[in-house]
Amino acid sequence: MIGAGESGTAPATEADPVAPRRRSWPRRWLRRAGVTVAVLIVAVTLFSFTYNAATSARSRPPAGLTYVRTGDLMTRYRVWGSGGSPIVLVHGAAESADTWSRLAPVLARDHRVYALDLDGAGYTRRRAPYSVDHQTRQLLAFLDAMRLDRPVLVGHSSGAAIAAEAVLRAPARAGGLMLLDGDALAGGAGPPAAFRYLLIPPYRITVLRMVVHSDWLIRTIYNSQCGPKCPRLGAAGVDLWRRPYEVAGAEAGVWGSLRYGVAGLSTSRLARLSGAALPKAVVFGAEDHVFASTSAADTARRIGAPPPTLIPGARHLTMISSPAEVARAVEALAAQRRP
Repeated sequence: MIGAGESGTAPATEADPVAPRRRSWPRRWLRRAGVTVAVLIVAVTLFSFTYNAATSARSRPPAGLTYVRTGDLMTRYRVWGSGGSPIVLVHGAAESADTWSRLAPVLARDHRVYALDLDGAGYTRRRAPYSVDHQTRQLLAFLDAMRLDRPVLVGHSSGAAIAAEAVLRAPARAGGLMLLDGDALAGGAGPPAAFRYLLIPPYRITVLRMVVHSDWLIRTIYNSQCGPKCPRLGAAGVDLWRRPYEVAGAEAGVWGSLRYGVAGLSTSRLARLSGAALPKAVVFGAEDHVFASTSAADTARRIGAPPPTLIPGARHLTMISSPAEVARAVEALAAQRRP
């Protein structure tokens, strides 16, 4: 019987095994966080697909480009000047033959000056692998195709490794070697492997296009690398840096290049240049923050070159900020060119 004041159900007690349990706050937080992350992934994915579709149109290369067959590549190149000894300019990462357009005309007063777009950059028809070996073979094939007799090779930034490797493979083919704002070493530059695995299609396409389409970001990177001595980057200048990444095949080339990282040689491989019987020089911007303050001197000592030339006030893009000073250093090296 149920006595007076008693109800038909007993209140749940702390010890009652069937009493309802409140979900703990960590579980509630994790559940809400999971839902938030899922919503964000869906939103970002939808935005990425929409943005990629809206920006899928490709630009045409500029009119009047010149090409030459170099092994398995059609290599785009530029030429300045018509007389004097030959000089070949080898650009660095994210650059092209057009990067030399301030320095080359100065050199062309007394030299024939050539610049090429390495595989994976500029307007050369992109073709994997984007490796030191492949780009070195491209450079040597370019010397053959243009019938250049012992040119002075000037390699900027990561292009220093390509120029150095070309001399190591065919020392009789070069008349001199300059490493410009580059130590030619493999330093593990480029994004980490985790970045490459996480930034998968369609997101990587979106990221690249957002960078390429941003005038502000292109100018910011340029100003950081070039410094206050460089000319202002107007609309035409922005397009010079942007358009190579908007042509057909460029995006696949960018991500293919990232798998190989920035071109560089081992310390032991580079040190073999010290025995090469040709004039060598090292030139750096005195305020180049891409490398350590001792890199220029260390590089010169490593390859058996005289003490480096440091250009006051210059950063990493010395051929743009200080064409006259770089030209003097190149001409001094060319004057020592072996016959």
